[in-house]
Amino acid sequence: MTNPPSLPQSENTLLIRTDFSDETAWQALRTAVSSPNEDGFVAYVHVIDDRAWRDLTAEQLVALAGVDQELLFVADGRAVTDPEMPLLAVMRADEDDAAPARGHEELRVAAAHLSAVENNLSMTNMDWEEFVDAAGEDGVFRGF
Repeated sequence: MTNPPSLPQSENTLLIRTDFSDETAWQALRTAVSSPNEDGFVAYVHVIDDRAWRDLTAEQLVALAGVDQELLFVADGRAVTDPEMPLLAVMRADEDDAAPARGHEELRVAAAHLSAVENNLSMTNMDWEEFVDAAGEDGVFRGF
């Protein structure tokens, strides 16, 4: 596999497809993510649907992201195959934080609740830890 280029810069949070096993499931996930939730909110994401990113890990994506891209969403195998479509949310660790050794933190977010995470983190209305604390025992955020 050749090395992918750096991730593109965008005003919106990047949603990177890394699993290409099921096109129908991917289209269903895209529809779920782009549809307003029950309160009318939509996640503002820049979708990257390119096989250059196939099978990349969160660590690899963080390394390829620009310094201004603190939050990424990843449509990996679990997101595509699980009925809840739990996307992988990846938050780059701050230099001031007691950062994990890998330099980022991870949380699963059910596609139906992606707008809550994206909107509130992008506008700094809430902190990452609030979503982590609200996640289920399985590590998936399904709302408050």
